[in-house]
Amino acid sequence: MKNITIIISVIVMIALASAFVYSNSSSTNDKKTETTTSNGEVQKVILSYKSGNYYPQTVTVKSGQPVEISLDSSVKGCYRSFTISSLNVKKYLASPSDSVTFTPTKKGTYRFACSMGMGTGTLIVE
Repeated sequence: MKNITIIISVIVMIALASAFVYSNSSSTNDKKTETTTSNGEVQKVILSYKSGNYYPQTVTVKSGQPVEISLDSSVKGCYRSFTISSLNVKKYLASPSDSVTFTPTKKGTYRFACSMGMGTGTLIVE
């Protein structure tokens, strides 16, 4: 009976580890930032979750043009509470269809993060 319990425990642990690896590998596909750079159009950015952080970690946009940031379905938990404190951007993006839109007017480098500061990245405004 003890051997059966050990075997079942090992099988359950392998199944859980496989599920964890699969869920992380499906969310780590290399996704490039989509940005519209035509004059006056919205620059769309879609962030993902990869290796324990936002991906991509560096996003470059143009000053004076609206920026729309959304989070894909791989982003979970507090990472959905998106902030760029120095630009007064703060919004909980409950689903991939939610977004936050703002227009950066000053060139520079800005830190973005989740509300708890666990996930971070850099927004470069040119």
